[in-house]
Amino acid sequence: MTATTPQEASRTKLNRETSRIAWKELQRFFASGAAVAVSHELDLVEVAFQFSRDNKEQVERWLLAKKVGKVSDEQARIWLEADAMMWAVVVSPWVLVQVAD
Repeated sequence: MTATTPQEASRTKLNRETSRIAWKELQRFFASGAAVAVSHELDLVEVAFQFSRDNKEQVERWLLAKKVGKVSDEQARIWLEADAMMWAVVVSPWVLVQVAD
């Protein structure tokens, strides 16, 4: 058996909690301001891990680079019209979403 670090265990847990879901099913989270878009350039699980660790420096870098941010009204409309499928993971109080390829 391989020993895992607490960080590896946390990433594994977040990976298992990630699911594929239609954007229309996430509307209530968007409406409450809790939906956070994650760029396709980033690993959703890694972003969730950094959010869960409250790594403010890293999250701020992503925010400034516009690689993460609250879902805009325009983006939500586009995803709804396209019946987009998303990858989503909850890191309370946020729901991190990324367009599924």
